[in-house]
Amino acid sequence: MRTYLVTGGAGFIGSNYIHYMFKKYGDDIRIINVDVLTYAGNLENLKDVADKPNYTFIKADIRDRAAIEKIFAENDIDRVVHFAAESHVDRSIENPEVFVETNVLGTLVMLNAAKKSWELPEGGFKEGKKFLHVSTDEVYGSLDNDPDAYFYETTPYDPHSPYSASKASSDFLVKAYMDTYKFPANITNCSNNYGPYQFPEKLIPLMINNALSGKKLPVYGDGKNVRDWLYVEDHAKGIDMVQEQGNLFETYNIGGHNEKQNIEIIHIILDTLLELLPESDPRRGNVSEQLITYVTDRKGHDRRYAIAPDKIKAEVGWYPETMFAEGIKKTIAWYLENEDWMANVTSGDYQKYYEDMYKNR
Repeated sequence: MRTYLVTGGAGFIGSNYIHYMFKKYGDDIRIINVDVLTYAGNLENLKDVADKPNYTFIKADIRDRAAIEKIFAENDIDRVVHFAAESHVDRSIENPEVFVETNVLGTLVMLNAAKKSWELPEGGFKEGKKFLHVSTDEVYGSLDNDPDAYFYETTPYDPHSPYSASKASSDFLVKAYMDTYKFPANITNCSNNYGPYQFPEKLIPLMINNALSGKKLPVYGDGKNVRDWLYVEDHAKGIDMVQEQGNLFETYNIGGHNEKQNIEIIHIILDTLLELLPESDPRRGNVSEQLITYVTDRKGHDRRYAIAPDKIKAEVGWYPETMFAEGIKKTIAWYLENEDWMANVTSGDYQKYYEDMYKNR
């Protein structure tokens, strides 16, 4: 039975990946989920798999070398899928140190632990071991509005936020280990994910939750920043396919081919909520374009992201299957069906953060 070590598996993308893997492989794999459970890590995301005999949760910090090395020493890890990261740009602007510690030093700890566990005395690495580092398209910087301009794997790095700079640094560490030690790894750089279990500091769940509650919908700048949206289950499938069919030492961009302006996303959410909410639901009265409120633009706000996923399609056979019109309906339906989940994650520390972030805007 192949054993996967998934870091950050209680977060948004990590938990969706774990669900996808159990749906695909069932009892033929074992998953060890390592998560320190920061504000964005939520074990409720995985309550459906918590009792599976081939699933194990370990609360540990990827910056804790002793804890991570212990996990490798006590388990024969075949695959590492490294999601764990601080990921919200606004938070990185407020507190960049945490992003460097987690995203850079934490990745270094993971690389060293895997390298130590997988190295052979005579050189090289045990057969079949692979490390997949999950990164972001934000490392490439910003594109202009030329519809023919895209991010490719050969696009020079040009990060603009502390978050993207920390992810670029972690990417370079993985690249260095692949080049220096021939460490068996891949890097994936994805576009903006959306779907179930996303913490509501991110655009789509934030707008869904606020609209249902009749709260303001804060829009940075003119709202015309463009992002390429990738349904999270498509991303999970892409990660699995890279691990199984990707060429070692390669980087693969995973993009959704769903470019939308932020303001366009908000209008789609409002329209879809009115479409899905029953006529008898009193929250329909809250959903209004009058809630849209333009706020001071984010510092260093990149204008446009767009990935050309040509390489992953050619070499791995992956392509995005979920168009935005379908994915946003599935996403909103999930939030409407899981109101308790949203209520639980939007209490306490999250509310304080939200109020601090937007109080003067």
